[in-house]
Amino acid sequence: MATGGENIPRLYTRTGDRGTTGLAHGARVDKDSARIRAYGTLDELGAHLGLVEAGLPSSLGELRALVRRLEHELFIAQSELAVGPGGRPPAHRIEARHVQGLEGEIDRWEAAHPPLTTFVLAGGSPTAAAFHVARTVARRAERELWALHRTEPQRPELLEWANRLSDLLFAAALAANHALGVAEVPPDYSV
Repeated sequence: MATGGENIPRLYTRTGDRGTTGLAHGARVDKDSARIRAYGTLDELGAHLGLVEAGLPSSLGELRALVRRLEHELFIAQSELAVGPGGRPPAHRIEARHVQGLEGEIDRWEAAHPPLTTFVLAGGSPTAAAFHVARTVARRAERELWALHRTEPQRPELLEWANRLSDLLFAAALAANHALGVAEVPPDYSV
């Protein structure tokens, strides 16, 4: 996993053919280790955010800028996770300012739609539905980080950032539906 500034010489190396993968400082770990599951899920989230961004209507340009920033932050988090215990930390890591940035964005986008009085179905517009898919992947990434944290403690800033990320994606989904004039649908518990 590149941690910023490296050249990627080719797409295949054959070094993982026996079920291990290399970390940024050269150590090898199992491909299904907690560390690889954590940053692999963040990678999956980045792909979902790419789909969100690709499908955003031009009228939602501010959400496009937010998604792009989150994609960059995901790379920062992944590069941090690509360095195992004893490795030299990458130059860029998730910091308190990233957590505060997410909190500010949550407040901003939460204010962009009417207050909720009930749970809502994960849908509405295609844009909101895509944000909801990304939100669920973000929650899984957070669970994977906590699983890793149990055996290899992670910095509080990274854990806090992961916790805020899915909240922001939920707020973005609601804001997208509101901006597009699509009403939220509460669950019908009587079906």
